[in-house]
Amino acid sequence: MNAFGHQFRDYDAESERQKSVEDFYRLQHINQTVDFVKKMRAEYGKLDKKVMSIWECCELLNEVVDESDPDLDEPQIQHLLQSAEAIRKDYPNEDWLHLTALIHDLGKVITLPQFGGLPQWAVVGDTFPVGCAFDESNVHHKYFLENPDFQNKVYNTKNGIYTQGCGLNNVMMSWGHDDYMYMVAKENGSTLPSAGQFIIRYHSFYPLHTAGEYTHLMNEEDKENLKWLHVFNKFDLYSKSKVHVDVDKVKPYYMSLINKYFPETLRW
Repeated sequence: MNAFGHQFRDYDAESERQKSVEDFYRLQHINQTVDFVKKMRAEYGKLDKKVMSIWECCELLNEVVDESDPDLDEPQIQHLLQSAEAIRKDYPNEDWLHLTALIHDLGKVITLPQFGGLPQWAVVGDTFPVGCAFDESNVHHKYFLENPDFQNKVYNTKNGIYTQGCGLNNVMMSWGHDDYMYMVAKENGSTLPSAGQFIIRYHSFYPLHTAGEYTHLMNEEDKENLKWLHVFNKFDLYSKSKVHVDVDKVKPYYMSLINKYFPETLRW
């Protein structure tokens, strides 16, 4: 439950969106393989789609509606600002966390034609490691049975191609907006602290930060950063509302943070 009296992330409730969300996860679970992730990382790692500022990307996000979200179908920029403003209220001194909330979903632009027009199953939704067994905590786990990696003996053990405690930085996650935006921030020299970059990269990793699975792959730095992800997740999920933030009113504050932690323009 959240402050607005609604239950979020209910994937079984009968609703207009429930059936399309389930179909989304069917496609995601079938297609997110080790080979696919390697291909996407190589392609998007070039950062050759566009040169623009963080705020320009925020405005582009208005064109995106997340098909994996069973809760709201509001423009994405409103979700970003609602999350950021809620954190700003409760953690006024952690400006890096306010900015992290603003930009955490910017990677969703890869669903737009000028960024490759990827299908939504390759952009949004919960993320999970590939190259090891698909934990049953993953939503709609049954659809992994059709994933080519499911029967691969190299990939279907608990550790798979990884070693215990190897660190999440050494783990390949299913491809999507999280990993892409992390890549953009890192390669463009963002000075966001480690916890901010961790939040960007793993905020959709619900099997870890909500179900508590896959912890055997974490190292000590991951465990410290996870504490901040737990803080962030509450605001990411439960600040969703039909009440819109006045963009013009808050823009100067967020522009000051963008200028503090990012270059003026970035390669995307």
